[in-house]
Amino acid sequence: MTNKALVIDDDKVSLDLLTFQLKSEGFDVNAALTGAKGLEYAKDNEYDIILTDLNLPDINGIEMVRRSKEISPQTEIIVVTGFDSAEKAIEATRVGAFDYIVKPVDFEKLFVGIKNAVELKQQWQINARQAAEIQELRGRLTSRTSYEGVIGGARSMQNIYEIIENVAESDANILILGESGTGKEVVANAIHYKSHRSGKPFVKVNCSALPKDLIESQLFGHIKGSFTGANSDKIGFIGQADGGSILLDEIGEMPVDLQPKLLRVLQEKVYYRVGSDRPQKADFRLICSTNRNPFEAIQDGALREDLYYRINTIEIKIPPLRDRMDDVTMLAEHFLQIYAEKYKRKNVEFSQSAYNQMLNYNWRGNVRELQHVIERAILLSKSGRIDSMDIQRNSENPVSVDEMFPAQAPSIHGEAVAFETSTLPLIAGLRGAPISGDEMYQEVGKFIVDNLPEPADGVEQSDVFNHIESGVVLAALKRTRGNKQAAANLLGLYRPRLYGMIKRHNIVEKM
Repeated sequence: MTNKALVIDDDKVSLDLLTFQLKSEGFDVNAALTGAKGLEYAKDNEYDIILTDLNLPDINGIEMVRRSKEISPQTEIIVVTGFDSAEKAIEATRVGAFDYIVKPVDFEKLFVGIKNAVELKQQWQINARQAAEIQELRGRLTSRTSYEGVIGGARSMQNIYEIIENVAESDANILILGESGTGKEVVANAIHYKSHRSGKPFVKVNCSALPKDLIESQLFGHIKGSFTGANSDKIGFIGQADGGSILLDEIGEMPVDLQPKLLRVLQEKVYYRVGSDRPQKADFRLICSTNRNPFEAIQDGALREDLYYRINTIEIKIPPLRDRMDDVTMLAEHFLQIYAEKYKRKNVEFSQSAYNQMLNYNWRGNVRELQHVIERAILLSKSGRIDSMDIQRNSENPVSVDEMFPAQAPSIHGEAVAFETSTLPLIAGLRGAPISGDEMYQEVGKFIVDNLPEPADGVEQSDVFNHIESGVVLAALKRTRGNKQAAANLLGLYRPRLYGMIKRHNIVEKM
């Protein structure tokens, strides 16, 4: 792209000479004999460099620099001045000029300055574009309810989306932690299919399902005759994953005597098939997962500590479903759509009672259990409306949400609830004249942040938003005397989302 320059000089000879020299260097040049005409050009065009004389007939040179920078802050300005105005030129640099040069112009020196100024502007544009892209990306991530097949809008899931976005293109080893059924394999899929290896195989190995005496052969492959039953060469999972990715699910179940061999593969990038001394190139991205606490596995002798630190370049912790109850309805609708299409059940939908059951269940089996419950509900439904979910009651799931808060009753579980009629006098402005919603939230937010203790070294700071959410929901329920629909309306929420918050924060116990 051709660089553009603006030259401003009331001396026609100097103006023509500067214009000629710039054009000979490949610049597209506009020339102006007055400051006013130069500013007019600057408003209508984007320039890579502006050259201006300080002694203009209509506008003071310092003012010319200042106004040019106001019009186009990213465009650098070089002032051209006579020897007797050098001090004035130095003053111009203080108000924004990139450099100055004294007449008669040394064009070799001038073009060094121009080159530096143009490069500075281009770097400014790159930085601005990158900042905008990062801001746009963060905006997309924080509003997403799904990402590469992973479903969830909870804050904890947004963090996972951002980690995937940041690391997918690298070849960093990933360790995914989470209870059974939380979706570790789905997250692994997202990492692989967002990476530059997405066009190559993604091989998945369940370490707990492989025979202990055959896992080495299955992983590394073998050659014919290397052991009894080896009737032909076998390429092995690592060979199958060449150029792609491999998922070692339940890595803590891999035999301990095999783990040093995997560690060597990761360190040296070569491996050997069983029965062969010929090295094979190891070109794969390693993703591991486990439902165990890795440090407990290390203490139990099931996982080598050196291997743990090798596979754990990036750690992703998937929260259990009970810790992100806001996502239950979102996941339920997702599975409803999948199985309604699979089993050809048109216009099927959940009733409020079905949502209530889902939102008051502990989901020990996490997303997998929710998925199976919904599939079963669709198969057993006799109409287009699912009124009841086949969910078993147990000690962790003893009551329904409706039992937690009777619709119109001012008492809970037979106990009278004392509702406070006064609020904490936290912000004086809130107790005076009414203020707008945005201003109120800003004042409340400022008060909370101003009164937070400074984080202490080595002490994990609690989640402020979690506490705020709990406090707001509790206050809304007290104001509406336990009426959930009224509280949801007050907070601008759908009832299912409010139920998820009530369950997650154990609101019934706090009231």
